[in-house]
Parts: sequence; structure tokens; C-alpha cells
Amino acid sequence: MKKYVLDLTVSAVERINEKYVLIRLADDKPLPDMLPGQFVEVRVDNSPTTFLRRPISISFVDRSRNELWLLVAAIGDGTRAMASLAVGSRLNCLLPLGNGFTMPSSASERVLLVGGGVGVAPLLYMGAEMRRCGCEPTFLLGARRSADLLLLDHFRRYGRVFVTTEDGSAGERGFVTNHSVLQSEHFDRIQTCGPKPMMVAVARYAAAAGIDCEASLENMMACGVGACLCCVEKTTEGNLCVCKEGPVFNINKLLWLN
Repeated sequence: MKKYVLDLTVSAVERINEKYVLIRLADDKPLPDMLPGQFVEVRVDNSPTTFLRRPISISFVDRSRNELWLLVAAIGDGTRAMASLAVGSRLNCLLPLGNGFTMPSSASERVLLVGGGVGVAPLLYMGAEMRRCGCEPTFLLGARRSADLLLLDHFRRYGRVFVTTEDGSAGERGFVTNHSVLQSEHFDRIQTCGPKPMMVAVARYAAAAGIDCEASLENMMACGVGACLCCVEKTTEGNLCVCKEGPVFNINKLLWLN
């Protein structure tokens, strides 16, 4: 897909909790086509300690408002500077980057989207695009506590939502791989994004159950185009740049199951 460098306007900054913000970006021209699972590289101009662009998953594309949504975890100087942006300010974005999730082959395909932490971000757009194609997704979202569950109302617009929390404050207690829906229902495909230990556990569950599975990796991606080699992942095909060959990989290409 063609890549663009756009100065987008901040149309809203929604503080979800003390750590996470949802930034909505708009343009005066129609936004380019973007696929679920792709990401953007954001230039952070108002942080003197941030020299490299920051990779952020495409969380949602609202065509009715011509908006791009970015879910940001404010955990470093760069992302904290992004979280402090004022409405009307500009954000320079290189997009869309990487390869996205595989879309369902038919409306009857049963797809489970599993996310944890800020890794839920690309699953919202994936679920919305699935629903637009007539396929209802099932979401399984995990967090440490109820306050860390993100955008639940948005997810519920597109499919069923199941939840786990480590402290039991919402949904079922435990990790996503402990949720009862995995025992009570069958799925044709699983797609996941979140902390690596969670994704490895999901991948191993899927492999044991004979379910096709894709994982969106969150390696540090400094350039976004495969030039800097910061994001290399060992795979069955050798070392691959996550930003260029991914970030979405079929788990059979990864070495997680060995």
C-alpha cells in the first residue's frame, strides 16, 4: 500500500485513566485506506528527549468523521508528550505501515479477537471491519484490574465481549487463556495482540486446539520501513523485520511453539 506523511489535526484527546489516552486525528482531505493491524509512526515534536518516531497501532478509522484513532499508553517521554497534546495541534504521521490481520473468508467464520492492555487497540478496528463485512467477532479482553479495561463500550458495538482480570474485579478472574469461553465454544481463527507472554500463551492454546492463529507483535519499531533493524524477530524464515513483514504473523512462522 502507498505510504503517506500527513500532518493531522488533533480533534479530541480523551483521558481514559491515569495511563491511557485516546487521541482522535482528522484531516481536511479523506484519510487514506488503512487495514486492521497496520500502524503509524508518529513524530513527537514537543519532547526534547524523543528523537525517533513512535509506532502506534491504528485503533479505529471513523470514515463518517474522517478521523483516525490512536490509543496511547503514556509511559515514556514521547507518549506522555502525545497525551498532553491540545485539541487543534498537529501531529505528523507516517502511515499506513506494516501488514494487517487476515479478514474472514466468509460471514460464518467464527473469529476470536484476544487482547491485553494497550494491545486491544488494533482489535477494535478489526472487529469493526469484520462487522462491516457481515461477520460478528467475539472479543476476549484481559487486564490486571477493571480500571485497565479499555474501550469496552466501543467493542460492544461490534460483537460479544468477554473479560478477564487478574484481580477478579471484572469478568472472570485470571488470564485470558483461563476464560471459560475457550472451553464452551469453538472458533475457526484466533487473532491476538498484547503483552508477549499473553500472546505466547494464546498461540500455544490455539496450536494445541488446531485453531489458525495470528499475532500482532509489539517489537520496538523505530523507522517503520525495515531500515533500522531494531524490530527483528527470529522466525522459521530467518530474521524478519516486524515493521515490514509484520507486525501480524501467523504463529506457525514464529518460534514460540518450539
